[in-house]
Amino acid sequence: MKPKRTILCVDDNEQSLSIRKVMLETRGYRVVACTSGEQALERFKQGGVDLVLTDLVMPGLDGGWLIEAIKGLSPQTPAILVSGKVKIFDRDTRADAFLPKGMCAPLELLERIRLLLVRKRGPKRAHSQTRPPAKVSVA
Repeated sequence: MKPKRTILCVDDNEQSLSIRKVMLETRGYRVVACTSGEQALERFKQGGVDLVLTDLVMPGLDGGWLIEAIKGLSPQTPAILVSGKVKIFDRDTRADAFLPKGMCAPLELLERIRLLLVRKRGPKRAHSQTRPPAKVSVA
């Protein structure tokens, strides 16, 4: 049995957070839920997070700045930014993906998560027999 991947899920709207948490857990992910960017950053520093899924607009440390801080600590950790305010998304972020709330299907979110986690892990290596290098004689 393969180990569960851990997703740090962040949203100041507890109802949205709860819905995402249940959706991800029923697909076999371990979910760490946080209601603020500050709380999420502290939890991330404890380690063991495979992907970050965060809302953009939150009081205090918003999702864009949270991802900036996380990428500063761990550039290879995939991060997805979601927001209902698409027009706010005009500044550059280090997010690997941006999904508008309410405009993307849950299956699209799940597929994006799956692809980012596969990319983080890297492609599966083919099992090949390794032969010692052939000896070359110089005449």
